Amino acid sequence: MPDVPPALESPPHRVQITEVGLRDGLQNEPVVLATEHKLALARALIAAGVREFEATSFVSPRAVPALADAAALVRTLRETPDLHLSALVPNVRGAERALEAGVDSVVLFVSASESHNAKNVNRSVAASLAGFEQVARLLEGSGVALRGAIATAFGCPFEGNVPVRAVTNIARRFAELGATHLSLGDTTGMATPPLVAERINHLREVVSGLPLTLHFHNTRGIGLANVMQGLALGVDRYESSIGGLGGCPFAPGASGNIASEDLAYLLEEMGIETGLELEGLIDAARLASEMMGRPLPAQVSKAGPRLALAECTAVATARG
Repeated sequence: MPDVPPALESPPHRVQITEVGLRDGLQNEPVVLATEHKLALARALIAAGVREFEATSFVSPRAVPALADAAALVRTLRETPDLHLSALVPNVRGAERALEAGVDSVVLFVSASESHNAKNVNRSVAASLAGFEQVARLLEGSGVALRGAIATAFGCPFEGNVPVRAVTNIARRFAELGATHLSLGDTTGMATPPLVAERINHLREVVSGLPLTLHFHNTRGIGLANVMQGLALGVDRYESSIGGLGGCPFAPGASGNIASEDLAYLLEEMGIETGLELEGLIDAARLASEMMGRPLPAQVSKAGPRLALAECTAVATARG
């Protein structure tokens, strides 16, 4: 087991949170939201200060019907100023559709494990990486940034442990393609603080100039513990989903992402700036819960902020 380095005395002063609820949050839900409902949720998040969205994925509508409205969603969100809109694309055709819709960045995603990549995009890892070259050429001169994402970066539900070299080899290729950011995806919640530290430390040796983003799921209840490890190592970019929505439809046991309001609460209590307004996120999470027709796994939207006080007279007094 890799050693966990000591925590830094001071974490980052500011953290950028990318909201992935509209994409990763909704792709695995039994309820398929209409575009107008997605836009209502997006507006609630914008009112809470969210400015960076992973808005959708330009994949085959047959594979992920919940995201069939990708182009219409991006075009409408584009009307709101000062948003950064990214979208996942599996190939050059998806990238062409994303550019036509008006995204700011495209996210190329590949799994660190062969088994999951085959399930996710029906390709080998090598074939996925080879196809990314066409996308990189398409983006040249377009003003649209290329971001890389590595799924199953901390473990695979089919293969178990994923060697760190599998992650670093992919990261090196993304750097060669001109990626501006690299996201490490904890697809089925297999990350632990020691693994987080190991991956970050190796990647900083291999692709030192490529900023890292961490994307954790809370499948086993330690998503925020993994965030703390990332903060200790100075990582200042995280992805989260309102209400804890989400999961991967091509990975068994992949439950929700870390919740945006839980993450924002943790950072706020640590004195780290996010630009987000917690009460607004709670309102957005409650809206998401209503839309899904069920309680969502996040905690802060149920309990409220730490200093959300109750009327003493509203609580029964013990007898005897």
